[in-house]
Parts: sequence; structure tokens; C-alpha cells
Amino acid sequence: MSLIGDKKFNKKVLWIALPIMIQNGITNFVGLLDNIMIGQVGTEEMSGVSIVNQFNFVFLLCMFGVVSGAGILGAQYYGQGNVDGVRKVMRIKLVISMTLMLIAGAVFILFDDTLISIFLKETDEALDLAATLAYGKEYLAIMLIGMPPLAIEMSYSSTLRESGQTKIPMLASIVAVFVNLLLNYILIFGKFGAPELGVAGAAIATVVSRYIQAALVVAYSHTHTKQNPYFEGLYKNFKLSGVLFKKVIVLAAPLMANETLWAAGMTAINSCYAQRGLSVVAATNIQSTLYNIFNIMFIAMGDSLAIVVGQLLGAGEIEEAKDSSKKIIVMSMICASIGGILMIAMSFWFPNVYNTTDEVKDIAATLIRICAYFMPIHGFLHAVYFAIRSGGKTFVTFMFDSGYTWLIVFPVAYVLSHFTGLNIAILYLCCQAVDIIKVTVGFFIYRSGIWAKNITI
Repeated sequence: MSLIGDKKFNKKVLWIALPIMIQNGITNFVGLLDNIMIGQVGTEEMSGVSIVNQFNFVFLLCMFGVVSGAGILGAQYYGQGNVDGVRKVMRIKLVISMTLMLIAGAVFILFDDTLISIFLKETDEALDLAATLAYGKEYLAIMLIGMPPLAIEMSYSSTLRESGQTKIPMLASIVAVFVNLLLNYILIFGKFGAPELGVAGAAIATVVSRYIQAALVVAYSHTHTKQNPYFEGLYKNFKLSGVLFKKVIVLAAPLMANETLWAAGMTAINSCYAQRGLSVVAATNIQSTLYNIFNIMFIAMGDSLAIVVGQLLGAGEIEEAKDSSKKIIVMSMICASIGGILMIAMSFWFPNVYNTTDEVKDIAATLIRICAYFMPIHGFLHAVYFAIRSGGKTFVTFMFDSGYTWLIVFPVAYVLSHFTGLNIAILYLCCQAVDIIKVTVGFFIYRSGIWAKNITI
């Protein structure tokens, strides 16, 4: 079997992937502009927002784990033409995601000081840690208001995507990010007669945009029930099937735990990098912002793989599902390689956009280049993760992803950051290089074919 898809196959995959790329691209590009705006205010402000966004990232991926875990069943039900099955899965998504939203909100409120302080280390830098903590707490307090619409929008959008409708979530996201961008400009800098709110203005803009995005997705879903019959009667006789709920929990719990622990693991690894000072916190923020721009292609390939392969598995087309997954994995690696080349090119000037110290800019440029060299590996691992997950092997994905992060990568980062004097460039390179082991493990798990199962029967 060829590793490169024919014109018809590639068109099918790109038809799914392009709206996701556009949505993520616009979202991340506006996020980049937001980041630059905050970076113009000051290093402490940028660092405070960056720290809080790492905890927001953990919550976001926890929610993603819930909706995508349930979505494994949703995609396979859709592949069978089982409308009621998709509807029941959607109800379960809403219940679980709203419950998790309440739990996460309570944690952020009770432990805001403790969480933010993990990243603050006394050094000889001329940066104000107390100010960084204050800005972080201010930003987090407002961002909590935006958690409910995020939970609702993710539940609805994931269901639309599982049925191949990626266009509407994309359009809603485009509207929201431009609202966010405009409000950021107005509220951060006090334009058009508005007060100059700085960090608080950035948080308010994000919250408003989230409510708009959720409203657009929900409104479309319930006014176009002919195209989306599973939304019809969604809240009528709202009951949860105990059997299906248990099935979703079996699938979603490992994924939720995986996404949460993986995000928490990456946050813990970043806290190890922060042992080298607040300049490194600012530099990793710049590096990750650019990375998020160029990872959109292989991220979309992973989403496309989950949809295409999930539907094929649900329809019982096991061999076709395996063949399709191979082709999409290759596409993902090609896309990631292109992204890496572009990152290297931009590393020479992008950090200069920020109003920060020369030290921060130099560190950021170095980290960007190191990350770029490993982009093909990231593309492979992301696609393999979604292939294994599409067949319901969520415990395997748990061990492959977050298990590996906590058992291998974090200990390496912790030991090197706390017990050696390695500079941040060598420390970061070592932590990236550890993923080579994960590539080998992922290859053998994928090649075994144990993941290619129809789990609806």
C-alpha cells in the first residue's frame, strides 16, 4: 500500500483539515498578536499572563479529553448513521464538561497564589516577582468568568466536527478571535476613550469573545437540525443512558486523565525551565507562541485522522482505516517539517517584536530553533496518538502520552534543572531529545494494529 494518498483521498482529508487549520491558524495568530500586545506593556505583565495561561491550558486539555473521549463513540455512531446515539453522547459531554468546569474553577479560586508562585524563583534579575504574581492573579480572576461558555462551545463543536462539519466551528472561531483582537487593542491600551486596563483588558476581551463564540455555535446547531438531527430534542426529556454513560466514562476517563496530566506535565516541565529565572519564563512564552502558529498543520492532520479513521472503524472498514491512517501520518510529518523550516527562518527576527530585554530575546531565538528541529517528530507522535485513540485504546494512549511525560521527560527535566548547572539551551535540548524514545515506542504500538477496532458493537 502506498504511503501517499491519491488525489481523491488527499482532497477528502484536506476538506476536513483545512477548516481546522484556518480556525486554529486564526486563533493562534490572534493569540500571537494578543501576546505581543501584552509584551508591549512589560515583561512582568507578559510573564504573569503566560503563567496563568499554562494553567488555563491544563483546563482546556482536560475539557478536550472529555469531549474527544466521548467523541470516539460519537464519530463511530455517526459512521453507522445512528442519530440517537450521537444525541445521547452529546448529552453526556455536556454533563461531564460542566461538572469539570465547576471543579476547575474552585481549584483556581482556592489555590491561585500557590499555583502562580510555582514559576517564581528568586534570582539576580531586575524583575519584580511580586508584580508578576499580582498581574497573574488579576488575569486569572477575570478568566474564570469565561469558563462556562468554553465548556459548552467545546461540547457542541466537537459533535459538529465528528459528523464532518468543521466549517461552522471555524467561522464562529474567526468571529470570536477578531472580536478578541479588537477588544484587546481597545482595552489593553485604552483606545477610543476606553480606560487603559492592561492585563485586565486582555482577560475581559478573551471572556467576551468566548461568549460570542459559544452563542454562534449553539445558535447554528439548534436552527439547522435538518443538517444536524442529533441536536433536535437534545434538552427534551434530558436523560442519560446508564449503559452508554459507563461506556463513555471507560473511554473518556483515561483520555481526560491523559490530557490533564499531559498538560500538567508540560506545565511542570516549564516550571523546571523557570528555575533558570524569570527571563526564561518570558522566553518560553515567546517560543511557545510562535510554535502554536506552526503546529496548526499537523494538529489539523491529527483531528482529520480521528474523524476519517473513526468513521471507517465504525463502518467496519478495518483495513481501509489502517491504510488511511498511514497516509495521514505521512502528511502530518510533511506538514510538521514545513512548519519547522518556517520557525527557523522567523527565529532571527520574531523575538525582536517584543518590548523586553536582549537576554530574553536571545534565549527565545535559541529555543525556537531547537524546537523547530524536532517538529517532524512532533508531527509523527501527534498523528500516531490519534490513530491509537480512534479505536478506543484510551489506556494505551494514556501511558503513551501523559505516562511517558511524567515517568520519563519530567524526571529528566527536574534532575537537570535542579542538580546541574546546564544553561537553558542545553536543558531544553535534552528534554526535546527524550522524545526520540517515544517515537520508537509509538511506532511499534501503531504497527501492531491492536488499536484498529470497532467499539460500537
